[in-house]
Amino acid sequence: MVLYIHYIKKEDTMDILKTLHEEFAVSEVHIKNIVELIDEGNTIPFIARYRKEMTGSCDDQKLREINDRLTYLRNLEKRKEEVLSSIEEQGKLTEEISVAVAVAVTLAEVEDIYRPYKQKRKPRASVAKEKGLEPLAELLFSFTLKGVDLNDIAADYIAPEKGVETAEDALQGASDIIAEQISDSPDARKVLKDLINKRGLIKSTAKTEEDSVYAMYYDYSEPVAKIPSHRILAINRGEKENFLKVSVEIEEDTALSLLYQLFIKEGSSSTDFCKAAAEDSYKRLILPSLERETRSNLTEKADEQAIKMFGSNLKPLLMYPPIKGKTVLAVDPAYRTGCKLAIVDGNSRVLFTGVIYPTPPQSKIAESEKRVLELIEKYKIDCISIGNGTASKESEIFIADTIKKSSRPVSYMVVNEAGASVYSASKLGAEEFPDFDVSVRSAVSIARRLQDPLSELVKIEPKSIGVGQYQHDVPPAQLEESLCGVVEDCVNSVGVDLNTASVSLLKYIAGVTSSTAKNIVSYREENGGFNSRSDLKKVKGLGPKAFQQCAGFLRIPAGKVALDNTGVHPESYDAAKKLLELFGYSQKDFAINGATGISVKVKEYGLSKAADECGVGTPTLTDIINELEKPGRDIRDELPKPMLRTDIMDMNDLKEGMELTGTVRNVIDFGVFVDIGVHQDGLVHISQICDRYIKHPSEVLKVGEVVKVKVLSVEPQKKRISLTMKGVSQ
Repeated sequence: MVLYIHYIKKEDTMDILKTLHEEFAVSEVHIKNIVELIDEGNTIPFIARYRKEMTGSCDDQKLREINDRLTYLRNLEKRKEEVLSSIEEQGKLTEEISVAVAVAVTLAEVEDIYRPYKQKRKPRASVAKEKGLEPLAELLFSFTLKGVDLNDIAADYIAPEKGVETAEDALQGASDIIAEQISDSPDARKVLKDLINKRGLIKSTAKTEEDSVYAMYYDYSEPVAKIPSHRILAINRGEKENFLKVSVEIEEDTALSLLYQLFIKEGSSSTDFCKAAAEDSYKRLILPSLERETRSNLTEKADEQAIKMFGSNLKPLLMYPPIKGKTVLAVDPAYRTGCKLAIVDGNSRVLFTGVIYPTPPQSKIAESEKRVLELIEKYKIDCISIGNGTASKESEIFIADTIKKSSRPVSYMVVNEAGASVYSASKLGAEEFPDFDVSVRSAVSIARRLQDPLSELVKIEPKSIGVGQYQHDVPPAQLEESLCGVVEDCVNSVGVDLNTASVSLLKYIAGVTSSTAKNIVSYREENGGFNSRSDLKKVKGLGPKAFQQCAGFLRIPAGKVALDNTGVHPESYDAAKKLLELFGYSQKDFAINGATGISVKVKEYGLSKAADECGVGTPTLTDIINELEKPGRDIRDELPKPMLRTDIMDMNDLKEGMELTGTVRNVIDFGVFVDIGVHQDGLVHISQICDRYIKHPSEVLKVGEVVKVKVLSVEPQKKRISLTMKGVSQ
């Protein structure tokens, strides 16, 4: 790739920084800084939290999107170089090709340009070329022949020794060459892609007469341009399970007309022949290829949407406010084997494990009730956590009836137990509770999910937590990468106690690997804990770069340095001390009471003036002020508290028009599912969320949000509840 490199003008080459600036509406200076910070090996949480002046205060989500786009654009530039080099090696690189590659903005465009120059498996056109029929194809495709019989022209190319026995054989070979030439044309593919995107249909038909969950798709079609992601994934799954046959359809006459406009000239003896070749090209080569590409693109977009939705649902679940300092009784529901119990105190220590049998077939309700009431009194139970799996409804009814008879006020909550069985059977679960069987470990996990969802859920693969659509249909690696990013952002935004955090939690801290997390715990065990953040430098494998990335996210509540229990980074300690001094707070007073009221004093003094005197930017100073005012704060404490219940209704108690309070359990493309305390979640369709138009429910609601709803309809036999939020004051 040297011969024509001068054809690629600087102004025609994609400027990655400029593209990122335009797409993300972030200044060019900040984009340049972000790219440099990423290239230097800084983690996204560190950049988002501690380099705000350099990034224009971009949050972690935007930074991840910029990083993903940066990777794509760099891969695009690399692919362009590979394509130009390959074409140049074939001696076919021209100025036109070079410029076309330079201005291409997607990988698909580059591949369309490269298509004619790819090494192909012996297609019919290649065989025809080997038989010496390319000159005939060129002659016919030039449309210069007038008033001649094509068979007479083709007779000159008969060559039995090459397998061309007749004029018809020669014409067929020439047709194959022309068909491939049309198929390989970037212009042909572009106009037909546009046609598919504007007027194409995704069509599905039944492959079986058997009834299934895919019955609505047995005779179904929807425009390519409008079909939503969740239907794409549903159709794909139905096809994979052999219930559906799926195709992409466009108007054949329109498609052929577009090809004729591009390639056919009227008035030649070869006009009709070339039209037939174009039709063959369309049906045999172009349409199947574009159908695969269209479906691949739709699936890719649907995967991205599903993964994005999963991440959007996962974040509020992880950030669910903890119930601190409470003793929790967990109930892991079951039928035949009974409900496993675990009592966990406010420090996450397991005080008791056992089993009761209030559910069928044993139904020992009186005996189980007596046992639960005894445990409530003996261990001073504050609340009860019930898993939402098998036998959950019966268990919830039993608990709701039982706590009415307790002299101690007790509430309960049904928690999502997805992934609890994965944890309980894992190596980590066995290491944490070697003497417990898997069902008891699961009960402990259910208790801790109520006490501190984040600390417990990090022990489970994010994809096993189960909040989203079609998580088993999307690319596993892409899903895992995205969800791990969500977990990482949550863990670092909350921060963790360096002296109590588990390996599972520590490994999500910026700059900390799994092996480093284990080394941190080992150091803790050998030295009796960390007295200061600077002790981290003594941990094996934790070098200066890792320390820089992780230190600000690790807290030491009772350490030697009061600032170690804040989100202030060690690199900003001097600025923090200067700020305290500036407004008359002693180090001793701060260690005891924090810097109460400092935000008001700074506002009166002037934020910019204070920032200049402390030697930091205003975004960093703002963060320092928030941390000094509330050292050791947990940002989750500022979120709405979980809704605990003391009673349960039956689905049959619901009446049309009844107003209830519930918790959003899942946000999906077409609505949200809300737990209203009847064990069966109700659906608020997207059209019933609010009076204004919204593209997606996530614009308004998130998992864990407490909302007021009104019952639209109830179908007990089908276990369906339709709800609305319209006309209900929130």
